[in-house]
Amino acid sequence: MPTLISYDPIDRLPLGEVPITLAEQMPAMVIRAKQAQKAWGALSLSEREQKVAQAYEHLTQAQEQLAQLISKEMGKDYRRASYEAGGTVQNGAYFAEEIAQALAPESLEHNTEMQYRPLGVVAVISPWNYPLAMANNLLMPALVAGNSVVLKPSEETPLVAELFVSLLNEVLPEGVLQIVHGDAQTGKALVSADINMVAFTGSLSAGKHIMASAASGLKRLVMELGGNDPLIVMASADIDKAVQFAVASSFENAGQMCTSTERVYVDARIADEFERKVVALARRYRVGAWDQKNVNIGPIVNPKQHQHVLSQLQDAQAKGATFLLGEAHYELPYIQATVVTNITADMRLEQDETFGPVVAISRFNHITEAVERANASHYGLGAVVFGGAGANAVAEQMEAGMVGINQGAGGPGPWVGAKQSGFGFHGTDAGHRQFAQVRVISK
Repeated sequence: MPTLISYDPIDRLPLGEVPITLAEQMPAMVIRAKQAQKAWGALSLSEREQKVAQAYEHLTQAQEQLAQLISKEMGKDYRRASYEAGGTVQNGAYFAEEIAQALAPESLEHNTEMQYRPLGVVAVISPWNYPLAMANNLLMPALVAGNSVVLKPSEETPLVAELFVSLLNEVLPEGVLQIVHGDAQTGKALVSADINMVAFTGSLSAGKHIMASAASGLKRLVMELGGNDPLIVMASADIDKAVQFAVASSFENAGQMCTSTERVYVDARIADEFERKVVALARRYRVGAWDQKNVNIGPIVNPKQHQHVLSQLQDAQAKGATFLLGEAHYELPYIQATVVTNITADMRLEQDETFGPVVAISRFNHITEAVERANASHYGLGAVVFGGAGANAVAEQMEAGMVGINQGAGGPGPWVGAKQSGFGFHGTDAGHRQFAQVRVISK
């Protein structure tokens, strides 16, 4: 049986391995999922909620182990990994209850009831940058809705997912939650199998392939496909707060976050002060291993992604960008805190998602210029505006699913992208209901 090896992103030494799921194994796994789903979906909503909550209570014994595994396998510093593991485990029962409330039948007029019924088998394909949280955000609403789930985690972080699923399955009924491992070929085999829905977080290119494959079976889709999030800093902004957000958002998780600030447009009248303060704050960030003290930026997940970031920096340098901090060449596995200004629209730093610890700054003379450049992207996940009077009006013009005014994008609402950053959404009542089939009963 071929195996998938998980490597430490720092030294590329093996951390462990899991068996690769072959394409010919997929039909049998889906049949098993269908059989398990019948009994699981026949349970009451309350019974499923309680069973899922019990499974997450069982996870508490491994919270520390999960946190360390996230750090070792993905490179995330231990503080952030602890937040991810703790939030997933400790909020499990609450999350299950929230989902169950969203899926409860609704009484309508004229003796009519709207129900939220299981779809069947849901494939969850999750990313490596938040290997526990993102898998959880998709598979839990699918389970509580009465579906069975086949999880395909990123090949970069299989060990986190394997531990997560194995512990849940010590409580969940057999076959309700299964896991498959492998590269894109495994994902393609899963999507093309006889399933009912695909919930995916990952790249735009992969999302397009999934959508094309799902079309023949009219499979339901919920997809979050990355972003290239802009930040507009108006002349009326609180500069210190805008600087703090720009740096923290650009460097969070080594920049490997879908809602990281990728492009900063700052009013030319305050640009000198803004850039000076950004550099001063960015100099305080330190790269290093997950278990070292005072580390803010961990390693880039793999050599391919490391080269992707470098290629964008080198492209910007060749086209006239100015490096205020850092350079365009870094040795594996780290990218130091980098601040680049004089970014122009033809640079890849502006056009593409970077996924690295880079603050990329452009100046504007009129707010209409900033809005036009901010919206000149096929992505539309998040956007942020810092400013005083007029900030709300600028935010209204942002072509994004989530817009923050003097704060980060995304809040109590659903996690949703506009344009090519999303198809469907998840989170909150409306998002949880996308994992169910609506049925209207009139009596």
